[in-house]
Amino acid sequence: MGASGELGGALARSYARRGCGLVLWGRDRVRLDRIAGVCRELGAANVAVQSLDLTDLAAAKTALEQADEAAPFDLAIFASGLGDVRAPGDRIESADLVEQLGRVNFLAPSTLAAQLAERMTGRERGTIVLVGSAAGFHSLPFAAAYAATKSGLARFADALRIAAAPHGVTVTHVSPGFIDTAAARRVPGPKPFVLSVDQAARRIAEAADLGKAHVVMPWPFGLLRMIAALLPRALSDRLLRSLAPPLPPAG
Repeated sequence: MGASGELGGALARSYARRGCGLVLWGRDRVRLDRIAGVCRELGAANVAVQSLDLTDLAAAKTALEQADEAAPFDLAIFASGLGDVRAPGDRIESADLVEQLGRVNFLAPSTLAAQLAERMTGRERGTIVLVGSAAGFHSLPFAAAYAATKSGLARFADALRIAAAPHGVTVTHVSPGFIDTAAARRVPGPKPFVLSVDQAARRIAEAADLGKAHVVMPWPFGLLRMIAALLPRALSDRLLRSLAPPLPPAG
């Protein structure tokens, strides 16, 4: 899921090289078709595409059930998501933005992962990967909705892992830092330890292969998480406020 995005496309190519059969989901049908063509050339056993919008969750649930009935999933990667920051001039993120990110970043992936986990546990096999963000470790005042939805997804992924493990299903949660995508490049400010989409895809696939519970990548973001937890609240608040990206120049 999220195959029409840059990270999702890189993941699709990675599994195509292994000769896997693929079901690519995303919003942009033109990009999906293009990625599907590349995956066929790379050796994918077969490739199907499904264009849908995760804000229509009822349609997504129906599509997932139908796809899993037709060819049961061995592995599902939920890599879709939206990122945004507080609009210039706003003191607080808009309610509409909070709602949108809540639906796409938390409600849709957690609902669909739960639906698929129920089916996989009945078969006593399968792997689910939920792609979150290192932003979920921090209360970012300029990206509250993004940080909160990724934090919620992290807790959900861990709870789902604990519930599904006795029934032969693995759940892996991935918390990447900065990934070099067009969307990330549009956000001003430094991006330390940035990963290419191919690097991120390779590490996600490795984590899924190993059945890891949680992977933070690259490793400095895990260290930052531990350091942040030790800071006094007042100091942490000042630091987080200072991280707001600079506003674009007027005009």
